[in-house]
Amino acid sequence: MKRDEILKLLEQVGAIRQGHFELSSGRHSGTYIQCALVLQFPQHADSLGRALAEIFRDHKFGCVVSPALGGVIIGHEVARALGVRALFVERDRSGQMALRRGFELTPGERVLVIEDVWTTGGSTRETIGVVEQEGGLAVAAGALIDRSGGAIELNVPSRALVELNVPSFEPDECPQCRAGGMPTRPGSRFSRAHS
Repeated sequence: MKRDEILKLLEQVGAIRQGHFELSSGRHSGTYIQCALVLQFPQHADSLGRALAEIFRDHKFGCVVSPALGGVIIGHEVARALGVRALFVERDRSGQMALRRGFELTPGERVLVIEDVWTTGGSTRETIGVVEQEGGLAVAAGALIDRSGGAIELNVPSRALVELNVPSFEPDECPQCRAGGMPTRPGSRFSRAHS
């Protein structure tokens, strides 16, 4: 899939929203990208997963590991395209990312970390940390969308299907907050915390 096709698809399903948002990273932005709205359609999830897997076709992996919740579906589809297992990390009671549900990595197992959207790369970094803590080897990382325009540093080779330069701000630097606006919190982390 080409960049323009992916953007058109995201726009068609309403996955790119404009407004005033507090992202799961805590940063604020006038644009929110909700990949779940495109990944809810299995045919789109399959196509996007195959396209993202194609970027990493020259690597060998034992499994794909994704951060819950946003990375679970796309991670599963990338793993399917690569013919490997799909695992995910999730927050434990202390709020730390952990490999749970009986998932295990074998010592030295080569891992591809997959996320839906990168803003700061924080969840991907946490996932890489869990992989290493569990004895795996994070070899590369990928995402559907890189909102930073390629500015994220992950200490492993990393690529996204689409790079966008979508500004985000610390809350005290947010122009919309300075103008008196209140952000909405559309991310899954916030939904769980307030339900």
